Amino acid sequence: MKVSRILISCGLLVSLFLIIEACKSDVVTENVEKSTWTVIQDKILTPSCATAGCHSSVNDNTYPQHNLVLAAGSAYENLINKSSKNAVANANGLLRVKSSDYANSLLYHKLDCRIKRNSPNYGSLMPLGGSLLSYGQVDFIKQWIEKGAPKTGIVVDETLLIDVAMCSQTFVPLDIPAASEGFQLGIEPFTVSPNTEREVFLSRATPNTTNVFVNKIEMRGRPNSHHFVLYGFQSTSFLPTPNTVRDLYNANGSINISTFAQMQNHIFLGGGTDVNSTFIFPEGVALKIPPGTQVDLNAHYFNKQTAALTGENYVNLYTVAQAKVVKEAQTINFGNYNFSIPANQRKTITTDFTFKKDVTVITLTSHFHKMGEKFIIKILGGARNGEVVYENSDWQHPLMLTLTNPIQLKAGEGLTSVVTYNNTNATAVNFGFTSEDEMDIIFGYYY
Repeated sequence: MKVSRILISCGLLVSLFLIIEACKSDVVTENVEKSTWTVIQDKILTPSCATAGCHSSVNDNTYPQHNLVLAAGSAYENLINKSSKNAVANANGLLRVKSSDYANSLLYHKLDCRIKRNSPNYGSLMPLGGSLLSYGQVDFIKQWIEKGAPKTGIVVDETLLIDVAMCSQTFVPLDIPAASEGFQLGIEPFTVSPNTEREVFLSRATPNTTNVFVNKIEMRGRPNSHHFVLYGFQSTSFLPTPNTVRDLYNANGSINISTFAQMQNHIFLGGGTDVNSTFIFPEGVALKIPPGTQVDLNAHYFNKQTAALTGENYVNLYTVAQAKVVKEAQTINFGNYNFSIPANQRKTITTDFTFKKDVTVITLTSHFHKMGEKFIIKILGGARNGEVVYENSDWQHPLMLTLTNPIQLKAGEGLTSVVTYNNTNATAVNFGFTSEDEMDIIFGYYY
């Protein structure tokens, strides 16, 4: 009897132990359920955005352009109610993530492929070079923002992520304008190899046989295109071969010196980092294009996928009758051609440029080379004297800024470039046209 009682007692103890362990197991399972933010970090940002070369660390080659790290442990603090480096987004009151307001959150605009992407210019759709996010992923982030974008707690149903449908990758070029309305230039399809990037130039002659006046520039490009820019040329005695694709980089990754040298002859004509955008000059303002003007089309693509991608870009230049042109848009080409950066030194060079007549500045961009750390443009003179209106820290992809508050300047007033360089060479670096020299140039539009 005693043995039986002992066995029964042991059996009860074992059963009780198993029940307790089972309860513990249930408790653990409940506690590991992830917060909405953790799901966003683990299932969206880490695999799609916080990748090497993009938003993984301050050492990414694109970091100076966006100043945004989305790796675990950093992403939340870098997003919530923080300003971005996108000047247009800042001017429109957007934050990277604005709590409870997805419409004024730049992250949402950068991820949702369903948004019409012609205006305003918030830059390329992300992830650049990778697969677009699904509708479910975008809607999951959108609802999280609307719920206040909390760091803890479950505020969005995770079953949204089951929707893996995404925007069609089918690309439809722009319709060609009627001859009476304008003309089209383009870079026809070209290949971007897997796990690489490609930047190309293609010089085209405009088809007009008389002077025309362009008051609207409409662009369209395939996904994963970082920028599409139109350039004119300062000197017609140094022009590239037309209708021939020129790569900026050689197969081994080095700069193609011939292409780079031709870039130094550029004058900015239009375009920027949003390849599906439309720029309209102010009423009565237009850019004159002489007959057969040679225009250099420049496109840059990233491919972080295992299959080849196709690059393709088009631009429509819409014209207006000369009788409707009150002000002719002019291109800004302010350059400091006489400076030197001592060996192994960081140096900031400040240069003043003035206009000889009253002007209104409407667009600004910059040009310097790989030693350039920051390019700032300030207003020189007038009521806004000293105001910083432009800032760029990415020499390869300079900001193309259309001013929401145009700059009114009198004769004798102008712009100031404040450029910081870091010369890590053992010899001094001067102004020059090669990849080993430096530059300090302001481009843009005024009338």
